[in-house]
Amino acid sequence: MIQGFLDDFQLCFVKNGRYDYLLSGLGITLEVALSAIVLGLAIGFLVAVVRSTHDKYGKFPFLNALARIYLTVIRGTPMVVQLLITYYIIRRSIDSKVLIAILAFGINSGAYQAEIIRAGIASIDAGQMEAGRALGLSYWRTMLRIILPQAVRNVLPALGNEFIVLMKDTSIVGYIALIDLAKGGDIIRSQTYSVYLPYLTVAAIYLVLVMTFTWLLSKLERRLRKTGADVVRNDL
Repeated sequence: MIQGFLDDFQLCFVKNGRYDYLLSGLGITLEVALSAIVLGLAIGFLVAVVRSTHDKYGKFPFLNALARIYLTVIRGTPMVVQLLITYYIIRRSIDSKVLIAILAFGINSGAYQAEIIRAGIASIDAGQMEAGRALGLSYWRTMLRIILPQAVRNVLPALGNEFIVLMKDTSIVGYIALIDLAKGGDIIRSQTYSVYLPYLTVAAIYLVLVMTFTWLLSKLERRLRKTGADVVRNDL
């Protein structure tokens, strides 16, 4: 049994350097996931602030309408369909499949992060905004320096879950012929006709990635709890 496993391991990963499919695929997966997380955060913050400002003060009606359409469309359609639409729309102007995947996943994740962050903003007492304005800060400066840091602290676990989902969802980039971690395992399976070892290895790598990210997130949460996450700094 052990010899059979070793033979299968050599066939799948050692022979012809097939392990490189997983290594290069892992790099693509991390590049797409991490870049899309950053893009999604930027979009999420912007949409959340627009929606929250409209809900409280009735400002930005046009931007709020656009944000609602964006949220409805993105959350109401499958990720794989959005990826394919993005690919076929912009592939002539953008030659990089990695960049296309980053845009598609970032735009998708931004919709979910926006609602998470908006819930965090709503959880902050209205007196925080009034206090910031009383100190002479503008609305946007108060939002960026006082409200948003506290909101992110409150919704950090939910944001972490969204990041984990995004990382696992990148496994569908094979639909645009991008060889990520999951596609690399599938290529090994197609060349060796060995099903279990390639897919189990891919699953184990994803599990390690998720566990590592969860550990880092838990450390960040503990640090914020210990420090109190003071958000009003002396340089305000």
